[in-house]
Amino acid sequence: MRVVSLHADVLLATSAIWQTNCVIVRGKVEFDADNPVQVRIAAKPEPGAETFVIDSPVLPEELDALPALLDRAGFPAPSGLLATHGDWDHLLGRLAFPEAALGCAASTVGRLSADPGAAQREMRAFDRQFYVKRPRPLGLGAIQALEVPGRCEIGSHELQLHPAGGHTEDGMAIWLDWGEVLVVGDYLSTVEPPQVEGSTDAYLATLERLRPLVESAGYVVPGHGPVLDGERALDVLEENLALVAAM
Repeated sequence: MRVVSLHADVLLATSAIWQTNCVIVRGKVEFDADNPVQVRIAAKPEPGAETFVIDSPVLPEELDALPALLDRAGFPAPSGLLATHGDWDHLLGRLAFPEAALGCAASTVGRLSADPGAAQREMRAFDRQFYVKRPRPLGLGAIQALEVPGRCEIGSHELQLHPAGGHTEDGMAIWLDWGEVLVVGDYLSTVEPPQVEGSTDAYLATLERLRPLVESAGYVVPGHGPVLDGERALDVLEENLALVAAM
C-alpha cells in the first residue's frame, strides 16, 4: 500500500490491488483568537478534531495498517466511514475500524438493502480467486443514509456531497473545499475506461455535474488509479464524455 499526503488534513492510501484509493480526511477546530478555549491541532490528536475514512484499501494487511497510519500522522480514530458507492471494494473500512459507523448516499443504502449480502459474496469470490485469507468476515453494521446533495460536518469544516450515479445506480462525490480535494468514486480514472452499470444519461449528467468542482480542484482522486490535477482531470472528463456518449 502506498501512502501520500495531499494536504495537511488529507492522506491518500492506494491499495496494491486495482490501485483502489482510500482517502483519510481530518477536520480541525480552527483557532479563534477571541476564543481561548479552542486550540490549533498540532502533531497529535486534540479534542475537537475528527477523522473520516472515505472508501477503503482491499488487502487484509492494508486494512490492518490503517489504525497505526492514522496514529502516526496525528489523526484521531475515525468518527465515521464514508463510501462513495456500494461496490464491495469500497466498503471494507469496517474491517479496519469495526466500531465506526458507515455513511453513504441514500441511493447506496437502497442498493445494499435491495441485495443484502452482495458485497460479502463478491468479497469472498475475490478472496477465493486470489487466495486471500481474512481474519474476520465483513459486517457493514447499521448504515447511515446521507442526504445527497448535502453537507457533512467534520470539525470546523464541511464535506460537500454531490450525486454521482451512472457508473452504478448509486453514489456520491465528495468535495473537500478547504483542501481543494475532490473524491469522485469510480469516475475520471486513467487506468480503466468508463464502466456504465447504471445508465449512460446518468453517467453523462454526473460528469457535467463534476465539471465545476474539477475546475476548482487541486487534486482529483478517482476510485482507481493515479491522483490527477484539475487540468488533467478535465481532459479525462472530456474524453469520458465522448466515450460514454458514443455508447
